Amino acid sequence: MTAPAASGVRLEPLSPQNERAVLEYLSQNPYVNVFVTYLVLFDVSATTRQKISIAYDGDRVCGAAFFGRQLALACDPVALDAFAERARRHRGERMIIGSREAVAPFWQRVRDWHQRPRLLRDRQLVMAVDRARLRLTGGNVQVRRAKPEEWTDVAASSAELIEQELAYDPRRAAADFGANVREMIERNLWWVGEHEGKLCFFCNVGPWCRSTAQLQGIWAPPEFRGRGLATAAFTAICDRLLEYSPTLSLYVNDFNRDAIALYTRAGFEHVADFQTILF
Repeated sequence: MTAPAASGVRLEPLSPQNERAVLEYLSQNPYVNVFVTYLVLFDVSATTRQKISIAYDGDRVCGAAFFGRQLALACDPVALDAFAERARRHRGERMIIGSREAVAPFWQRVRDWHQRPRLLRDRQLVMAVDRARLRLTGGNVQVRRAKPEEWTDVAASSAELIEQELAYDPRRAAADFGANVREMIERNLWWVGEHEGKLCFFCNVGPWCRSTAQLQGIWAPPEFRGRGLATAAFTAICDRLLEYSPTLSLYVNDFNRDAIALYTRAGFEHVADFQTILF
């Protein structure tokens, strides 16, 4: 057990004894907490579980954080000091992610000793949709899961999106980027839209939980934009995915007006704010 922080909050490792209470806490904000929830639910590797810290205020769970390549926060304000102290023993994260109301004050606590960020996505809109709100749009687009032989096209679209959104090329930064794309295709997590024999739209299913599945990698090549193809493909894919999940969610930079317009047309609504700090 970790010693209590100055705030009186104590940290404990994730365990079978506290897993249920942690999941109940995370379920209070499923759209923001879906990544940490996914790890608790589905990643049973000892390596991952050792990187998850649970914050307690008395007997009440008040937060959870994953200290891995991503430092992912899901916590109440009272837990921030304890997680900031825990962060001193963790190095090498590529990003800090979580609700804006958690990440922003957390960064104020660690910035004096932490490496400087190369990029800040100060406000990212968390948006969600359910079956009742989804607005289907007809169009000459067929949607389906990506095929293994299409992995190079899928990887290229994903890399273009990441470079635009996060200002780095993952093909250069991560040697296993292509392998990760191929694995996701094999797991039926990548979806594509096809128009006149050409792939015109891409997206994938990221982390999920009982309440929602988070959509990622949403991208239409520039030559297919402005023709309604992205809206038709996106809503049709959402329609298929809502057969498996009660809601779908995503987050998007607040300055990406074209993407926000697409999601709004599809029926997505703004439900929270996210923040990402990249190193």
